Amino acid sequence: MARAAMQTNTNFMFHDIPQPVFDRMRDLERMDRRDRTDGTPRMKRLRQISPEVGRFIAWLSASAPEGRCLEIGTSAGYSTLWLALACRAVGRKVTTFEVLDEKAALARETFAAARVAEVVELVHGDALNHLPECQDIGFCFLDAEKEIYERCYEAVVPHLVPGGILVADNAINHEAILRPMLDRALRDERVDALIVPIGNGELICRKVQRVVEADQAGGTAKRLIGKNAELFQRLA
Repeated sequence: MARAAMQTNTNFMFHDIPQPVFDRMRDLERMDRRDRTDGTPRMKRLRQISPEVGRFIAWLSASAPEGRCLEIGTSAGYSTLWLALACRAVGRKVTTFEVLDEKAALARETFAAARVAEVVELVHGDALNHLPECQDIGFCFLDAEKEIYERCYEAVVPHLVPGGILVADNAINHEAILRPMLDRALRDERVDALIVPIGNGELICRKVQRVVEADQAGGTAKRLIGKNAELFQRLA
């Protein structure tokens, strides 16, 4: 159900989607269906997620701990609209990265038409050039060219807050090319990870808190990495 009025600071995401967001979503869904059948070259196709995956990532984003919300691979902004609903519900903002000129222009049209400028920041450029500056990430959605997934994973995971979530699209339908990255994530002791069979398959990674050994003032201390990193227990 959509609503004509724009509403902010509400806890609802799906029951009262604002009419401008709803209308632009429908437009992009029609464009995406047409792209898949009319011979549009692969790099020009929107190749966007399904509505069910949109709801899924919005739900995960709204449930993620406090921190930055990122998206790597904007395309025309369809998945960003779902994340914008989540950010609006919990009082955050999504930063989305798109490297292709044509798609960045489409995304700007999307955000203007959907009236979500107050919760969306579009960065037109290579995400890999910006990720080192992105600290305290609460949620990240990765849906870019598959050749850069592993590099994006390694750039994002160190900056996830404890409990922070990374979602990577196409974990099933592009499993062959993503296999090294998937194996890395599933064995990575920094995260709990699993693959969820929704849409084209979503890799879900949740940053875990780790207790590590550290030397403090000539003694050995255990330091909890996370929001309570100031808490130390000194050992005799």
